[in-house]
Amino acid sequence: MKKDHSLPILIGAWILIYLAFAVAKPGVFFSLSNVEQLVRQSLVIGLGALGITYIIVAGGIDLSAGSVVALATVTGAMTLDQTGSVGAAIGACLLTGLVCGLLNGVLITRLGAGPFIVTLVSMLALRGVAKGISGEKPVYPEAPQWIGQLTGALTAENRWMIIPPGGWIWVVCTAAFAWALRYTTFGRNVVAIGSNEAAARVCGVQVNRVKVATYALGGAMFGLAGLMLLSRTRTGDMSSAMGAELSMIAAAVIGGASLSGGQGNLVGASVGALVMATINMGCNTVGLSNWVQEILTGVIILVAVAVDRLRARQLSVAG
Repeated sequence: MKKDHSLPILIGAWILIYLAFAVAKPGVFFSLSNVEQLVRQSLVIGLGALGITYIIVAGGIDLSAGSVVALATVTGAMTLDQTGSVGAAIGACLLTGLVCGLLNGVLITRLGAGPFIVTLVSMLALRGVAKGISGEKPVYPEAPQWIGQLTGALTAENRWMIIPPGGWIWVVCTAAFAWALRYTTFGRNVVAIGSNEAAARVCGVQVNRVKVATYALGGAMFGLAGLMLLSRTRTGDMSSAMGAELSMIAAAVIGGASLSGGQGNLVGASVGALVMATINMGCNTVGLSNWVQEILTGVIILVAVAVDRLRARQLSVAG
């Protein structure tokens, strides 16, 4: 079997991009505080990309991810504001994501509707729910200090951590998800369904259950991403994470996921999120306008899709 060098190449490309901006702004970009900021800005997309990678590998797609993140920030902020319990707020964020994911999975499998249509409807509906329960205004809870420390700047006492605690949660999730996809029965079933759903059914795989589980898992990760966004902004905002689903999908595809299903790399998805955040931060550092960043983001997504199509074509020819 030919060895896959795509991940080392991606990591090398990310390092080169980072070094290019560091050379352009040596006194600003190349510093530990900037590394912290990079991780902080990558967290929401990075965590979401882990969840959406599982969905893509199983042959699905989820366009509601950004709306789920926004709804999770609102439910988490409202719970924190009304109960004062940090544990309840964390649970609210995760449960919101999990329920939204389960709903998507059940609708897709029970109705037989395509995931694109179902999650497009969810994207609109869940954003509406977030607006409705928040009264169409941001929620500003009285948050304890350590909530902000999940994604906040490191102090002299915890400088040894190198990156914020939320970043280490991301690292652990990346490692756990990568291991599960490769070494567990569930992970192998996810790959089998994405590669050939009919063959997976013949082999006895409970296709619908696995699909629902992938959407639930993805939803939980979107909820966790919402918690990190709540930590960073201290606000439950119904309009937050607009378009985040496209960045998550782009990070997953840049990292090696195939939009045709059956293939994905969790470490690659996290690196893909870092690549996108590095480019955005670099543009800000060198003073490029926001519209330039938006164009670059669009180009990145286009290149990611083009690479995916090229990869699929090569596999088809080889097969």
